[in-house]
Amino acid sequence: MRRIFDDEHEQFRESVNGFLTREAVPRTEEWEAAGIIDRPFWRAAAAQGYVGFAAPEELGGAGLDDFRFNAVLDEEVVRTGAVTDAFGLTNDILIPYLLDLTNEDQRERWVPGVTDGSIVPAVAMSEPGTGSDLRGIASTARWDGDVWRLSGSKTFITSGIQADLVVVAARAIRDGVDGLGLFVVPATADGFTRGRKLDKIGRRAQDTAELFFQDVAVPEEDVLGDPGKGLRYLMLNLPQERLSMAVSAVAGAERALAITLDYVKERNAFGRPVGSFQANKFALAEIATELRVARVFVDHAIEEHVAGRLTADDAAGAKLWTTELEWKTVDLCLQLHGGYGYMEEYEIARMWRNARVQRIYGGTSEIMKEIVGRSLGL
Repeated sequence: MRRIFDDEHEQFRESVNGFLTREAVPRTEEWEAAGIIDRPFWRAAAAQGYVGFAAPEELGGAGLDDFRFNAVLDEEVVRTGAVTDAFGLTNDILIPYLLDLTNEDQRERWVPGVTDGSIVPAVAMSEPGTGSDLRGIASTARWDGDVWRLSGSKTFITSGIQADLVVVAARAIRDGVDGLGLFVVPATADGFTRGRKLDKIGRRAQDTAELFFQDVAVPEEDVLGDPGKGLRYLMLNLPQERLSMAVSAVAGAERALAITLDYVKERNAFGRPVGSFQANKFALAEIATELRVARVFVDHAIEEHVAGRLTADDAAGAKLWTTELEWKTVDLCLQLHGGYGYMEEYEIARMWRNARVQRIYGGTSEIMKEIVGRSLGL
């Protein structure tokens, strides 16, 4: 029994599950082969109210500024087997920037397009030489007296191929100011180009790209918040971003365990169900117990976040524990499927491929340990 959700959250869950089961799951192989999810699906999801629902109604949202709705959607994407990261990216990471850091004019220009699905947004932080080190960002935006001139390259950008609007983190340099800024760049801007669509181990249906900016003119009215305070803005949203990953990780591990339990009860070896062997039974018992602990941990973190109390340290700990546990779980579950687990036709194979990156993006496990360690005064 989970106590953090109300009836309205469960009704939302039922609606999301039905939509994804009808509109996304049957197209899994098509999207994975193409390496991209088509735009009509995204517009259909937006029409159902699943994109940018935290935005106020006058901007096309539903005014549901309650992370529990985000958690429900993140969980159902995993549990149905839908192959998209775009919901988490848009709802959990980008919409807070477009609502909290914008003025009225900016919100009216950008948010309605996101909520109706006509604008696919992306956020460009990672660079070829920086990885998790946001302070090492080398892209620059220099003020020339009229506009900001943005130059640099970004990599591993989710939705980078389809993105219509990109929030770019770059060093803002003007009159002695030298700190990170967040610059909003439309895909039609002169000097903006897309590189190759990256060929990833997993999450193949979600387009991921390299992006390049060569002297792109960004007017003052397309800057989020104050130039130079971008690192602070990024840090403020990191707890929600990392909690989102923890939510997906636990749901993914639970899904892997569920399909594996079904498999080991039906698959026989030496005249007995595979799951009846003591080594397998004990391994699954250990995983099931750890997942129950993780579920309580993450649900508590969701409650803390809704109450405005989730710290960056606790969010880092949640991401660390759950993503490591997810990998441990899917790896064991693939092993218990035997040779069939290595076949693409089995869901566990795709889950195994997709789970690996969870320990890397949003800050590697090693960075999460560093953050938690610092919180201990070490």
